[in-house]
Amino acid sequence: MSDVTTTQNQLPATGVKGLSQFLNQDNVKQKFAEILGQKANGFIASMLSAVSSNDLLKDADQNSIYLSGMMAASLDLPINQNLGMAYLIPYNVKQSDGTFKKMCQFQIGYKGFKQLAQRSGQFLRITEAIVYDGQLVEENPLTGYEFDWKKKKSETVIGYVSYFELINGFKSTLYLTVDEVKKHGAKYSKTFKSQYGIWNTEFDSMALKTVTKLNLSKNAPLSIEMQRATIADQAVIKNDNFLKEETVDIDTQYVDNEEVALDVTEVNVAKERERVVKHIAKSKTVAELEKCLPAISDDDFDLIVQYDDKKRELTSKAK
Repeated sequence: MSDVTTTQNQLPATGVKGLSQFLNQDNVKQKFAEILGQKANGFIASMLSAVSSNDLLKDADQNSIYLSGMMAASLDLPINQNLGMAYLIPYNVKQSDGTFKKMCQFQIGYKGFKQLAQRSGQFLRITEAIVYDGQLVEENPLTGYEFDWKKKKSETVIGYVSYFELINGFKSTLYLTVDEVKKHGAKYSKTFKSQYGIWNTEFDSMALKTVTKLNLSKNAPLSIEMQRATIADQAVIKNDNFLKEETVDIDTQYVDNEEVALDVTEVNVAKERERVVKHIAKSKTVAELEKCLPAISDDDFDLIVQYDDKKRELTSKAK
């Protein structure tokens, strides 16, 4: 637990006033200043503004708000609803005793992911678009998609597309239909079917974020900053250890849907590979070992050797 969090119990448990006192402690302000310099005070003010404008956030755990803000600060993404870079999202999280506690989840908007990609210096261009009826000319997952933006027939949205081109010439296009986006939302967000939350109020923005994030995480070279953002997105940050070094090993809790933490398309490749290595080492039976086979890339020869060695070991023990 960080030094900052130990002072929380000395302050009012909830409310904007209590949060203001918490964030304006000298040690807290110093942490933000170390990351943001002269922008620190303005960033803290933007956090307070976001909380004061959201009645649900006003009652959220102060430390979870601080940690979400600190993650946004470490990525240099402003917390401002109008900018669409990063958000503080309240969630009721079930505790070990069966009660619920309101926590703050860190969430990145599609503009935030674009900003991080552009900073890497590897992208020539990156963009996204809403696709309307008539604009999709040809749909071929193998050879690519062809769009004619002048052939819009109606205001009916049929899908969302993300496109990027790297300086080295590599290009990637990912297109998702409206139904595919809805299936993704239903799978990875408990609030998708509810009458509140940004999936309900800002569906197009969340759809564009989904297609952008998936295109980048699956097909783009991921900087350390982008890897950290991918892991931290849609999670409650549990401590500020990520500030101590450039690491992608962030202590998170995926309160919206636990499956997010294990999905290969949602978590950076390095993190997924680490999970597979641990699975191989801990497997007690061949059947258990084989569960990780779909996650092993055909060209990851080192991992294939580890898998084969473990399988021979378990097969020998079973005889």
